Amino acid sequence: MPSRSTGAITQDWEPVVLSRRKPKSADLKNSKAVNQAIRAGAGVETLKKFDGGSNKKAWTAEPAVHARKLDESTEPAGFERVGAEVRQAIQKARLAKKMSQAELAKHINERVQVVQEYESGKAVPNQAVLAKMERVLDVKLRGKTHSHK
Repeated sequence: MPSRSTGAITQDWEPVVLSRRKPKSADLKNSKAVNQAIRAGAGVETLKKFDGGSNKKAWTAEPAVHARKLDESTEPAGFERVGAEVRQAIQKARLAKKMSQAELAKHINERVQVVQEYESGKAVPNQAVLAKMERVLDVKLRGKTHSHK
């Protein structure tokens, strides 16, 4: 059992000061909060940012280069897409096995959208997905020849 002190019980009358939280930056910019601070007599400081809200980069010595132009100059403009031969081979093999796009997607454990993109030529070729399609459809999709086994 816990023991209690046997000494005299006294009250502590020292004041406890609870301070307010520091205002957030959004509160400092709020006009309502600023007006309230002015009425309370608190110090309010206003600053005008140098060149704030204007686009002064247009007159700099070095012309601004758009990010897209920079990317196109250092990298190819687009990704390699699925070739027409591969698209047709996937479609022919799938139809020969009497499978729908949804069934093929289920067999290769991918979304239906992936199969649709490969057959429409919008997909960026992924070797793992092509390997799964080759296995399920029993057709060669990677390499030089694109014909049935």
